Amino acid sequence: QLQLVESGGGLVQPGGSLRLSCTAPAFTLDDYGIGWFRQAPGKERERISCISSRDSRTYYTDSVKGRFTISRDNAKNTVYLQMNSLKPEDTATYYCAADKRRTYYCSNNYDFWGQGTQVTVSS
Repeated sequence: QLQLVESGGGLVQPGGSLRLSCTAPAFTLDDYGIGWFRQAPGKERERISCISSRDSRTYYTDSVKGRFTISRDNAKNTVYLQMNSLKPEDTATYYCAADKRRTYYCSNNYDFWGQGTQVTVSS
């Protein structure tokens, strides 16, 4: 069973930055498509970014495009979500998820999920 671990959340002022990390002890994340999701209180979970297992093609939802960057560091077996120019509406619990299918695109099917890390953007 693939276990995902997120870290890097916290409290940040509007306009600030955070970098979230997603790692998987004992598994090679490069074999998986990885998605970053978030869920704010009272709202549905949404996928905000993903990176495919083949070619590391990336996707961003419009609300984060130009501010967030997803990337892989295979040497560290970690997928990052760099978040810049944070806004109060980015406040949510952020999750990473893994898709075991080897594809050139981001699918809508994720097989494994982390426990989440809280991001709060507030002055």
